[in-house]
Amino acid sequence: MEVLVTYYSQTGNTKIIAEAIHEIASQNNDSTLKDFKDLKVEELDNYDLVFLGSACHHADLAPPVLRFVEKIPESPKFKLAGFVTHSTYTPEGSERHAEFFEQWASKCSKTYEKLQTEKSVDYKGYFRCMGVPSKPIEGFIHAQIITDEDEWAEYLNVIVKHPNEIDVENAKKFAKEILDKC
Repeated sequence: MEVLVTYYSQTGNTKIIAEAIHEIASQNNDSTLKDFKDLKVEELDNYDLVFLGSACHHADLAPPVLRFVEKIPESPKFKLAGFVTHSTYTPEGSERHAEFFEQWASKCSKTYEKLQTEKSVDYKGYFRCMGVPSKPIEGFIHAQIITDEDEWAEYLNVIVKHPNEIDVENAKKFAKEILDKC
């Protein structure tokens, strides 16, 4: 099987996850790891399976990735799996963490799912994990979202540890599950 693992990463978080997915994909397949900026939409049909990764921006995929997925043709031959890194809590935590996730990262999975319904993409699944924010995003989060200093200290203590070894292992499990589906 021909597999493409491509990613849009500004801070390196999404690249770490892409490399983990590629490690698994390359075990029994012809797998290519490619930075998103070096990819043209026409190349996607050269692959049987595409893992498309993005940083989360404004609760959705990063704008360059959003523009890219709009160009995916109707009923492409490749299967698609999505992955995202985000700088907010996961929804499995407290109610407040779930609210943060809903407000700041929840559109990502919906964008991938829309490709299935709107463009008949054979969509296989989605992976997400936390990732340390860039300094400008960190400043925005502190100024606009988590303004309480105690809560901010707690957030920083958690977010700076991601993606961690558990996130990488979970990305590898995700890749294996997707590959098994294909």
